[in-house]
Amino acid sequence: MYTSSVIVTSLISLLLHLTSNHTTLTLIKSISGIRGTIGGKVGESLTPIDVAKYTMAFGSYVKSNGGDTIVIGRDARISGEMVHHIVVGNLMGLGIDVIDLGMATTPTVEMAVIHEQAHAGIILTASHNPKQWNALKLLNEKGEFISAAIGQEVLDIAEKGNYKFAEVDDIGQYKKLDNYLEKHIELIKAMPLVEADAIAAKNFKVAVDGINSVGGIAVPALLMALGVKKENIFKLHCEPTGKFAHNPEPLPENLSSLCSEVKFNKANIGISIDPDVDRLALIDEQGEPIGEEYTLVTVADYVLQNNLGPTVSNLSSSRALQDVTELKGSYYYASAVGELNVVEKMKAVNAVIGGEGNGGVIVPELHYGRDALAGIALVLSYMAKSGKRLSKLRSEYPNYYIHKDKAPLDNKIDLDGVMLKISEKYKAKKQIDIDGLKIYFDNDWVHLRKSNTEPIIRIYAESSMQQTAESIAHKIKSDITEMIK
Repeated sequence: MYTSSVIVTSLISLLLHLTSNHTTLTLIKSISGIRGTIGGKVGESLTPIDVAKYTMAFGSYVKSNGGDTIVIGRDARISGEMVHHIVVGNLMGLGIDVIDLGMATTPTVEMAVIHEQAHAGIILTASHNPKQWNALKLLNEKGEFISAAIGQEVLDIAEKGNYKFAEVDDIGQYKKLDNYLEKHIELIKAMPLVEADAIAAKNFKVAVDGINSVGGIAVPALLMALGVKKENIFKLHCEPTGKFAHNPEPLPENLSSLCSEVKFNKANIGISIDPDVDRLALIDEQGEPIGEEYTLVTVADYVLQNNLGPTVSNLSSSRALQDVTELKGSYYYASAVGELNVVEKMKAVNAVIGGEGNGGVIVPELHYGRDALAGIALVLSYMAKSGKRLSKLRSEYPNYYIHKDKAPLDNKIDLDGVMLKISEKYKAKKQIDIDGLKIYFDNDWVHLRKSNTEPIIRIYAESSMQQTAESIAHKIKSDITEMIK
C-alpha cells in the first residue's frame, strides 16, 4: 500500500513567499542542494547570505568527514559569477582546497570529482529553470548526488550555524583547471560504442541550440572532436551570456527556432540541451522533435544491440524503454523519480544503460550521471553505423503519448489519505507505491506524486493514444478533486 515516507524524502523544505507586486520569491532546500530565485530577502530567496550559509554547511560536512578538496563549476546564467565568488571564498575560509572548472557542464563537474579524487563537488546551476534562478547542486566523492541522509545532515548543520573557520596558515588553496571539457570529450570518444571515424565519414550536418549557456561551447567542441566539420555545425544561441533566448527547458514547444534551423540548412539532426547539459532533446532531419522520452530509448536501442543487459528509468518515464529492452531479450526496471534513485537502481541491477524520460541519459561505463554529451556521441554513432536517418530510427519504436496534469495542494489537504483512497478505488489494478502511486491499466498507466518544486500533485498518464492518456489523467484528477472535497 501507499506510504507517506516516499512523498517527503526528496523535499525537506518548500518555502513560497509572495511580494506585494505578486512576484514569487522562492527558496527550496532539498537533499541534493539549494535552489532559489536571485534577489529578495534572506531566507526567502537565494541571496548572497543564503549562498554562503549552505556553502559553509556543505563544506563543514565535508571537513568533518575527512575531506579537504571540492570541485566546483557553473553554467553561464547571469548570477553565476556572483554566486561563484561567494562559494569559492567560503570554502577556502573553511580550509578547503577548491578546484575550479569555471564554466562547465554538470556531467563535466561530476567526472572531474572522480578523476581529481576530490571529496565532493558543487555545481552552480538551476538546470532548466529560467534565468532568475540559480542553485548549489551537491555531489559526493563519487561525483554523484548526495543521499537523503547526507542532505539532511547538511541542512541540520546550516540551521545550527556552528562553523569553524581556518586560521590564516590553513586557508584552502585555489586551483583553476580550464581543460576538463577536453578531458570529458576524450573519455567519451574512448567509449567502445562511440565511432568517431564513422561519424566523420558521414559528413553530418548538425544544428545546435545552446540556450546561451555552457552547452553553446561544449556541444560544438564535442561535434568537432567526433569529426563533424566546423562549417557543418549551425549554431543557434551558442553565446554563453546566460540571457536565455527562450524557455530553457528543451521541450518541443520551446524548439521552433531549432526546427526551422534544421530545415533551412538541411541538417541531419538538431540538438538541444538545457543550460547545464544533462538533458538532451533531438530534432530529426525533417525538423520534427522526436520527443525527450525517445532520447533515452534511441541510445538504449543502440547500446542493447552491442551490450545486452538490464535498463532502468524512473516511474514517470515512457513504457517505450521497457518495450525496446524486452524486445532485445533483456530486463527493464523502474525506479523512483530522481537521478539519485535511478543511479541506485542501475547499480543494484548492473544496468548497461539508464536515465530519465526528460532526455537524461546515464552511461555507467562513463559515469553515473545524466550526460547529454555522451548521449549525442552515441546517437550520432548509431546513425553513422546503421546508415539510418533519425526519423527512421524513431519510426521503429512504439508510439506512446504522455499527458501531464496537476492538482493543487494546500496545508489542509490530507495527501496520504487522498492517495490511500485512490489506491483503494483502483485496488483491482496493478500498483507501485515506491514513489507516490502508479496504477496500470493494461499497457496504459497513470503516476501520481507530490511535486518537489510546487504545492501540487503531479499527474502523468501514458497510452498508445493521446486522447486516452488525456482521459486517464482527467479522470484521476477528477477523483482527487472529489476526494479532497
